[in-house]
Amino acid sequence: MRYIFLAILITVELFASLEDIVSFEADFTQSITDEKNKTINYYGHIVASKPQNARWSYIKPVKKEVYINDFEVTIVEPDIEQVIIRKIESNFDFFKMISNAKEIETNRYVAYYRESKFTIVIKGRLIESISYLDEFENSVKIVFKNQKQNQSINKAIFKPSFSAEFDIIRD
Repeated sequence: MRYIFLAILITVELFASLEDIVSFEADFTQSITDEKNKTINYYGHIVASKPQNARWSYIKPVKKEVYINDFEVTIVEPDIEQVIIRKIESNFDFFKMISNAKEIETNRYVAYYRESKFTIVIKGRLIESISYLDEFENSVKIVFKNQKQNQSINKAIFKPSFSAEFDIIRD
Protein backbone atom coordinates (compact mmCIF):
# COMPACT_ATOMS: atom_id res chain seq x y z
CA MET A 1 0.00 0.00 0.00
CA ARG A 2 2.91 2.33 0.74
CA TYR A 3 4.08 2.13 -2.88
CA ILE A 4 0.66 2.91 -4.30
CA PHE A 5 0.16 5.93 -2.07
CA LEU A 6 3.68 7.10 -2.85
CA ALA A 7 3.28 6.66 -6.58
CA ILE A 8 0.01 8.54 -6.64
CA LEU A 9 1.30 11.42 -4.61
CA ILE A 10 4.55 11.77 -6.43
CA THR A 11 2.95 11.66 -9.82
CA VAL A 12 0.90 14.60 -8.76
CA GLU A 13 3.66 16.39 -6.96
CA LEU A 14 5.86 16.40 -10.03
CA PHE A 15 3.67 19.16 -11.38
CA ALA A 16 3.56 21.17 -8.15
CA SER A 17 6.06 23.88 -8.94
CA LEU A 18 4.88 25.01 -12.33
CA GLU A 19 1.43 24.89 -13.80
CA ASP A 20 2.80 24.71 -17.35
CA ILE A 21 4.53 21.35 -16.89
CA VAL A 22 2.74 18.73 -19.01
CA SER A 23 5.31 15.93 -18.72
CA PHE A 24 8.17 14.97 -16.44
CA GLU A 25 10.91 12.36 -16.65
CA ALA A 26 13.74 11.68 -14.21
CA ASP A 27 15.90 9.15 -12.45
CA PHE A 28 15.11 8.95 -8.75
CA THR A 29 16.36 7.74 -5.40
CA GLN A 30 13.63 7.06 -2.85
CA SER A 31 14.79 6.81 0.77
CA ILE A 32 12.43 5.47 3.42
CA THR A 33 13.50 5.83 7.05
CA ASP A 34 11.56 4.13 9.86
CA GLU A 35 11.15 5.12 13.52
CA LYS A 36 14.31 3.13 14.41
CA ASN A 37 16.29 5.25 11.94
CA LYS A 38 16.73 2.29 9.55
CA THR A 39 16.80 3.45 5.93
CA ILE A 40 16.13 1.55 2.74
CA ASN A 41 16.89 3.09 -0.65
CA TYR A 42 15.12 2.39 -3.92
CA TYR A 43 16.41 3.48 -7.32
CA GLY A 44 14.61 3.88 -10.58
CA HIS A 45 13.13 6.03 -13.31
CA ILE A 46 9.83 7.86 -13.65
CA VAL A 47 7.93 9.11 -16.67
CA ALA A 48 4.76 11.12 -16.05
CA SER A 49 2.30 13.02 -18.21
CA LYS A 50 -0.83 15.03 -17.54
CA PRO A 51 -3.57 14.46 -16.75
CA GLN A 52 -2.86 11.36 -14.60
CA ASN A 53 -0.38 9.06 -16.29
CA ALA A 54 2.79 7.79 -14.70
CA ARG A 55 5.17 4.89 -14.87
CA TRP A 56 7.54 4.30 -11.99
CA SER A 57 10.23 1.79 -12.94
CA TYR A 58 11.99 0.55 -9.82
CA ILE A 59 15.37 -0.93 -10.71
CA LYS A 60 16.89 -1.87 -7.36
CA PRO A 61 16.90 -3.36 -4.81
CA VAL A 62 13.90 -5.05 -6.50
CA LYS A 63 12.46 -4.71 -9.98
CA LYS A 64 8.93 -3.38 -10.08
CA GLU A 65 6.77 -1.34 -12.46
CA VAL A 66 4.03 0.93 -11.11
CA TYR A 67 1.57 2.29 -13.68
CA ILE A 68 -0.92 5.02 -12.84
CA ASN A 69 -3.73 5.72 -15.29
CA ASP A 70 -6.78 7.81 -14.44
CA PHE A 71 -8.32 6.03 -11.45
CA GLU A 72 -6.26 2.83 -11.44
CA VAL A 73 -2.83 1.73 -10.23
CA THR A 74 -1.20 -1.42 -11.61
CA ILE A 75 1.86 -2.83 -9.84
CA VAL A 76 3.86 -5.42 -11.78
CA GLU A 77 6.31 -7.47 -9.70
CA PRO A 78 8.20 -9.75 -12.12
CA ASP A 79 10.31 -11.45 -9.43
CA ILE A 80 7.21 -12.98 -7.87
CA GLU A 81 5.18 -13.09 -11.11
CA GLN A 82 2.39 -11.02 -9.63
CA VAL A 83 0.26 -8.05 -10.71
CA ILE A 84 -1.83 -5.97 -8.30
CA ILE A 85 -4.56 -3.75 -9.72
CA ARG A 86 -6.20 -1.17 -7.44
CA LYS A 87 -8.65 1.65 -7.89
CA ILE A 88 -7.52 5.13 -6.88
CA GLU A 89 -9.75 7.07 -4.55
CA SER A 90 -11.79 9.23 -6.92
CA ASN A 91 -12.11 12.23 -4.62
CA PHE A 92 -8.34 12.74 -4.36
CA ASP A 93 -7.93 15.99 -6.32
CA PHE A 94 -4.27 15.97 -7.32
CA PHE A 95 -4.12 19.32 -9.03
CA LYS A 96 -6.10 21.19 -6.39
CA MET A 97 -3.58 20.05 -3.80
CA ILE A 98 -0.73 21.22 -6.03
CA SER A 99 -2.30 24.57 -6.75
CA ASN A 100 -2.54 25.11 -2.99
CA ALA A 101 1.21 24.54 -2.42
CA LYS A 102 2.71 27.53 -0.62
CA GLU A 103 6.26 28.78 -0.83
CA ILE A 104 7.65 28.71 2.70
CA GLU A 105 11.13 29.92 1.74
CA THR A 106 13.06 30.37 -1.46
CA ASN A 107 12.67 27.24 -3.61
CA ARG A 108 10.83 25.33 -0.86
CA TYR A 109 7.09 24.67 -0.97
CA VAL A 110 4.61 22.89 1.27
CA ALA A 111 1.41 21.18 0.15
CA TYR A 112 -1.13 19.37 2.31
CA TYR A 113 -3.47 16.50 1.56
CA ARG A 114 -5.71 15.27 4.34
CA GLU A 115 -3.34 15.14 7.29
CA SER A 116 -0.13 14.73 5.30
CA LYS A 117 2.42 17.46 4.66
CA PHE A 118 4.58 17.38 1.52
CA THR A 119 7.75 19.45 1.21
CA ILE A 120 8.81 20.16 -2.35
CA VAL A 121 12.25 21.57 -3.18
CA ILE A 122 12.79 23.29 -6.52
CA LYS A 123 16.14 23.96 -8.20
CA GLY A 124 15.91 26.29 -11.14
CA ARG A 125 12.58 25.35 -12.72
CA LEU A 126 12.86 21.65 -11.89
CA ILE A 127 11.65 19.67 -8.91
CA GLU A 128 14.69 18.44 -7.03
CA SER A 129 13.03 16.51 -4.18
CA ILE A 130 9.82 15.69 -2.36
CA SER A 131 9.63 14.69 1.31
CA TYR A 132 6.76 13.51 3.51
CA LEU A 133 5.71 11.10 6.24
CA ASP A 134 3.88 8.05 4.88
CA GLU A 135 0.87 6.36 6.49
CA PHE A 136 3.23 4.29 8.68
CA GLU A 137 5.06 7.41 9.97
CA ASN A 138 8.12 6.57 7.89
CA SER A 139 10.08 9.54 6.58
CA VAL A 140 10.14 9.40 2.77
CA LYS A 141 12.41 11.49 0.56
CA ILE A 142 12.58 11.24 -3.21
CA VAL A 143 15.46 12.96 -4.98
CA PHE A 144 15.31 13.47 -8.75
CA LYS A 145 18.25 13.59 -11.16
CA ASN A 146 18.49 14.04 -14.95
CA GLN A 147 15.08 15.73 -15.01
CA LYS A 148 13.36 16.49 -18.31
CA GLN A 149 10.06 18.24 -18.67
CA ASN A 150 7.57 19.08 -21.40
CA GLN A 151 8.97 16.55 -23.84
CA SER A 152 6.80 14.42 -26.08
CA ILE A 153 5.97 11.08 -24.46
CA ASN A 154 4.56 8.05 -26.24
CA LYS A 155 1.37 7.27 -24.28
CA ALA A 156 1.90 3.53 -24.93
CA ILE A 157 4.49 3.41 -22.11
CA PHE A 158 1.67 3.99 -19.61
CA LYS A 159 -0.10 0.77 -20.63
CA PRO A 160 0.76 -2.01 -18.17
CA SER A 161 2.74 -4.86 -19.69
CA PHE A 162 3.21 -8.28 -18.11
CA SER A 163 3.16 -12.00 -18.86
CA ALA A 164 -0.25 -13.66 -19.14
CA GLU A 165 1.07 -16.27 -16.69
CA PHE A 166 1.41 -13.75 -13.82
CA ASP A 167 -1.09 -13.97 -10.95
CA ILE A 168 -3.48 -11.00 -11.00
CA ILE A 169 -4.84 -9.60 -7.75
CA ARG A 170 -7.64 -7.03 -7.92
CA ASP A 171 -7.98 -4.95 -4.81
